[in-house]
Amino acid sequence: MTWLLQIWWVWLGAALALAILETLIPGYIFLGLALGAGVMALLVALPLPLGPAGMVALFALLSLVAWLGMRRAFRARNDQSRIIHEDIND
Repeated sequence: MTWLLQIWWVWLGAALALAILETLIPGYIFLGLALGAGVMALLVALPLPLGPAGMVALFALLSLVAWLGMRRAFRARNDQSRIIHEDIND
């Protein structure tokens, strides 16, 4: 089953599935994984001598970098909750 990790379209299919899952359950978690899988599809298409453990580790690293980048790009500007001091009913 480790031979599946060496086929580029398997990574691309995983990226597409994770991107669809992100649209169903938004939160920028699956989108980072989808970007990591998409980059892995490009890297697997190149003749790189990586074993299955190296591919999974590289996918985890790429996904983490993509998730951290999106978290920084899409965060709220002030990163604080809105605190209401006056109640409309008072």
